[in-house]
Amino acid sequence: MNEGTPLTQGENDPSKNRGHFKSKFGMVVSCIGCMVGAGNIWRFPRIAANNTGSGGALQFLLVWVLFLFLWSIPMLVIEYAAGRYCKSAPIGIFKTLVGPKNIWLGVWAAAVSTAIGCYYSVLCSWCLYYLYHCIVYPLPTTEAQSYDIFQSYAQESHWVLLPHAMATTLSGVTILWGVKTIEKVNSVIVPIFILLLVFSFIWSLTLPHASLGLKFLFSADWSLLKDPAMWIDAASQNAFDTGAGWGLMTSYAAFTTQDNGIIKLSTVIPSCNNLISLMSAMTTFATVFSVETSAGANQTEIVDIIQNSGPANTGLTFVWIPILYSTITGGKILAIFFFLALSLALLSTEISILELAVKSCEDLAGFKRIIIVPIVCAVTFLIGTGSALNTKYLVNQDYVWSYALLLSGFTLIYLVYRFGSGKFRSILINEYSNNDWYLPVLWEWMVKYIAPIEVSLLLGWFAIAEILKKNEWYNVAGDTLMSCLVQWTIVICLSILVNYIYIKFQKTPSTPAYDRMASDSTSMEPTAAGKENGPDHEMLETSQNGITAGGPYVPTN
Repeated sequence: MNEGTPLTQGENDPSKNRGHFKSKFGMVVSCIGCMVGAGNIWRFPRIAANNTGSGGALQFLLVWVLFLFLWSIPMLVIEYAAGRYCKSAPIGIFKTLVGPKNIWLGVWAAAVSTAIGCYYSVLCSWCLYYLYHCIVYPLPTTEAQSYDIFQSYAQESHWVLLPHAMATTLSGVTILWGVKTIEKVNSVIVPIFILLLVFSFIWSLTLPHASLGLKFLFSADWSLLKDPAMWIDAASQNAFDTGAGWGLMTSYAAFTTQDNGIIKLSTVIPSCNNLISLMSAMTTFATVFSVETSAGANQTEIVDIIQNSGPANTGLTFVWIPILYSTITGGKILAIFFFLALSLALLSTEISILELAVKSCEDLAGFKRIIIVPIVCAVTFLIGTGSALNTKYLVNQDYVWSYALLLSGFTLIYLVYRFGSGKFRSILINEYSNNDWYLPVLWEWMVKYIAPIEVSLLLGWFAIAEILKKNEWYNVAGDTLMSCLVQWTIVICLSILVNYIYIKFQKTPSTPAYDRMASDSTSMEPTAAGKENGPDHEMLETSQNGITAGGPYVPTN
């Protein structure tokens, strides 16, 4: 099996030292494990609850599914294809395909994911605490008891810093061990976690009055379709769920070969991911309605409860999952296994986020992993300390950087547009794939026209609505438009500065490595053996598919 690509083959082929997935199962569960976690279990139920009206949440679910096909899947195709072909994270991809002057776009994408990773490790620490609490103490049986547990730890305790440090440290150690460790760990974690989630889902449906929760979840309040916040929440949540725009899949795709069907991966995995999110919301809504209806609450009161579990509803899952298990005989044991599996699932995503940051530093400056991993972990811990000590700050970071995923999607659109959508579709995908689905020209239209127009209109509509609705939209400290703009501007300026420093000191050619390879291949005359000039000058072969893996080519710096 050929692990390199036309861009990376040769004695200095980075894929030789990087390793690759040994099995399709390991690759699939690693990609699922990369994103299944907080986005599905913690974030989706609370975002769905926050966007319910008096009539239900169906309007949010429909828009959320719409963006799976109009945004997330097309973006993931780009990430998988570029990562597999270039064997790089976003920085290396932009440098290789569209030139070093565009590296700042890759820096931006990596920075957005890293910013999410800084508070994601705090969510890992919450799960680790709940694992400990389920082992040592009885499960709560009422909303008041369970909320007190969440508030005393997540909002009032400084002990959260300890598991926060543990999560970042464990992630760093796993990254140093490499892809084989990631594959083995995910091959165990992901199936167990999904089995526990499916069991919890089925059990929640058997609770008295659970049908009321499901009926409410799948009923609509169509008036909310006028609210741009609901639309942007649905779009950013789908990106958060599936990993679209994170850049994480480029890092994982760097470990794959042309035998791994990226169109299948970028379609099936996010679809399954969304199904897991929907199951999580159904489980939560069924549990809340069952417990509160049995306690005599009406629908209005229950909706108020489901929308106010901590700041911005951050405690919804952590408050109600323990209550769900308290209704089961032997539920304490199941709760322990659930929070153990959830801790490991979140840790798997945190590993993916830090792996992207580490790989970006490798692509940018050639740092060795043994040096850069501790630095990345330390920075993640320090920046995440604010979220660990102040839940409102965590909410702000989630607000700012989840919306930034849509801007990261624009960088992917720009990549395809500059490289050439037809060339990208044919060379990087259809001609460089074995046993994969064919990608039709419809994908080009979606990436070039539909996706940028839909998100541009959405962001513009949201910005105008924020200015008109909120008197303090310019308050940098709150969850406001200005808070987003200030933090995004700072990161963009730093990204451009990094790009400037790189070009100034690396003195790299301005021509993309791909274009130099294509130019070399057309100017060289192949010999009979293809090796008469020595191994360092072995000729590139061409075929009906264009440039193929006939000889070594190592892009220069």
